[in-house]
Amino acid sequence: MPYRERPSIGRFGALFEGLDYIYMPSRDVAADLAYFAEVLGARVVFAIEEMATRVAMVELSDTPPRLLIAGHLEGDRPILIYRVDDLGTAMRELEARGWEPGRTLEIPQGPVCEFHAPGGQRLALYELTRPGVEASFNGRRDF
Repeated sequence: MPYRERPSIGRFGALFEGLDYIYMPSRDVAADLAYFAEVLGARVVFAIEEMATRVAMVELSDTPPRLLIAGHLEGDRPILIYRVDDLGTAMRELEARGWEPGRTLEIPQGPVCEFHAPGGQRLALYELTRPGVEASFNGRRDF
């Protein structure tokens, strides 16, 4: 039987448009931010303190993913945040392949579905429904 590419998947799982963010748990966001900025030379995009938590975004290169150092994130493993064109469609396609969704929530950029791979890796899909919101945080330094 000749190989036929599945149109809904495409090459390299085209359902995923890009790895935009890596959310990293932190016990001390200010200290971790200082390390990334001062030792690694990261550009600080923002450092926000709201709703009893701190979140800082840094860039180590001109290309994604951006790193988010988050005080509210439980566990020790980072979450890889992949952008999809349509979250509902992506979830239905993945569920048809045996994928099990986790909890859904909202980030400033849009809706998210977080899940775990069988090996324990943490991933999430998100739909960029509010593209301008990230720019509204740029340059903000609360700590």
